[in-house]
Amino acid sequence: MNIKREVSVKKVQQDAENYFGNGFFCCEALVASIMDNFELDIPREVIGMASGMAVGAGRSGCMCGALNGGVLALGIFFGRSQLSGKDDPKVVKCMALTHELHDWFKQATGKNSTCCRVLTREFDMSKGEHFQQCVHFTGMTAAKVAEIVIRELGLTNLDEKESLSTQTV
Repeated sequence: MNIKREVSVKKVQQDAENYFGNGFFCCEALVASIMDNFELDIPREVIGMASGMAVGAGRSGCMCGALNGGVLALGIFFGRSQLSGKDDPKVVKCMALTHELHDWFKQATGKNSTCCRVLTREFDMSKGEHFQQCVHFTGMTAAKVAEIVIRELGLTNLDEKESLSTQTV
């Protein structure tokens, strides 16, 4: 799979938020943003795998769709595609990175939960506060996934590169 070597984490976040705001669900928006920004040469139909994972997995309210999208996106990069044992190094790494994302998400939301119902229970669903929180969670999770991918694959974060060049001027 071809992967773009230099990516802006800020743009990943912005694109995920824009996709969500323009009609994709959280999970779809995250996967689409990762695919676009890393210029992955995989079919757009992959976004469809995320459709049922949105709104806490098919509107069930269980795990947040943004986190579900992050898990799927990590699987694109680090998951296995061949039958092998449970100790396959690829799947072990993918599981470890998924665990990292899960634990980060619980803390980063400030709500110590991954459950969509818990994350949104304080909101009147007919008002925009719920939507705005979901946009934010989608963007921040897309950014974290991008950071993990960049770190693990030794890619360049264009935001850090840009920051370094402005500091030396």
